[in-house]
Amino acid sequence: MTWQSLSAAVWPQRGPHPLAGQTILQIVPVLGADGTEQIIEIAEALASVGARPLVASAGGRLVPELQAKGGLWLPFPAQTKNPLAMALNKRKLAHLIWRERVTLVHARSRAPAWVAYGATRRPRIAFVTTYHAGYSGGGVFKLNYNAVMAKGDIVIANSAFTAQHIASLYPAVSGRVRVVARGIDFRVFAPQDVDAARVLALRNAWNVGSDERIVLLPARLVAHKGHKVLIEAARLLTSAGLRGVKFILAGDEQGRGAYVRELDAAIAKAGLEGIVRRTGHCADMPAALLAATVAVIPATEPETFSRVTAEAQAMGTPVVVSDLGGLAEIVAAPPQVAIAERTGWRVPPGDARALAAAVYDVLMLGASAREAMSLRARTQVLGRYSVARMQAETLAAYAELIGR
Repeated sequence: MTWQSLSAAVWPQRGPHPLAGQTILQIVPVLGADGTEQIIEIAEALASVGARPLVASAGGRLVPELQAKGGLWLPFPAQTKNPLAMALNKRKLAHLIWRERVTLVHARSRAPAWVAYGATRRPRIAFVTTYHAGYSGGGVFKLNYNAVMAKGDIVIANSAFTAQHIASLYPAVSGRVRVVARGIDFRVFAPQDVDAARVLALRNAWNVGSDERIVLLPARLVAHKGHKVLIEAARLLTSAGLRGVKFILAGDEQGRGAYVRELDAAIAKAGLEGIVRRTGHCADMPAALLAATVAVIPATEPETFSRVTAEAQAMGTPVVVSDLGGLAEIVAAPPQVAIAERTGWRVPPGDARALAAAVYDVLMLGASAREAMSLRARTQVLGRYSVARMQAETLAAYAELIGR
């Protein structure tokens, strides 16, 4: 995408963008953790409309990409959670804001958000936060620590569910919340651009036969992602006579050895060795989703947004998700919606029988019904979850503050 086309997507109106000439600072602990791609996408959009995009962080693997897309990286120890260091950081950031003539600061993580909140109050600088997690820790201290994510002059929520969650915890904030869903890079998640060799390579790596279908759970190995629910659903399906299907758990264990052992024990107890497989981290998720007959997200706790669900639908892969949290917003599948109008299936969280029934329904879909559902789902996510839309809505929130 050229600068001209990006600028047109973000600001289709004539004349200069309201942020042209403004200096916007994003602050994040490390530029490389999951989700920080959005920072680069916003920096790129800011540069395209003539703003000056700065990012303060303690480095990270994505710094070169940021700089290649028009952003300027400022080394800053934003990763620290030490109260004394954070107090010193507040003074450092205030000086940086003055030196660089920053007009707006956007924080996406709690520790740097507290630093930015303190640094932007005097003199008054526009302050934006992104509230993208449940932040459900108990106790008064934890609630107060989390509260900084609701202290922005504008608070960006990554889903309607998140906005409702914020309102339930901090009712006074409701008028300052703007819902901006995370953007999906449809240049990457484009089924027509995934070479068949990539799909075949994954199937071979997973030891899946050419005549076997794949039920894929693409998530890191943590208990609330619902791996045990899928294992039980797989047991129910195989006990009922289902054959020729492999259940793939594709996700990084991230050092959770005890949970991995629990999963292996559950697979063995169910007699599913060779049928349910842990395959570790997948570096080619577009190919993985294209290889799958169905992608399942059986979360047992609410998620504020599920990027992989939207990515699966972008690839045309049918999805079965738990009916809770942000998942329910992405998949049009309440019980009253006919198959001909669905974009996937939603099932009660933790209900292995309901999950098994939904997976079976997907596996039994005819070619025409599957193709029609894939088209509906892809059309929906292209319209609702594009990077261009996320960029435009975020910059609109910035402009709203600066225009006050």
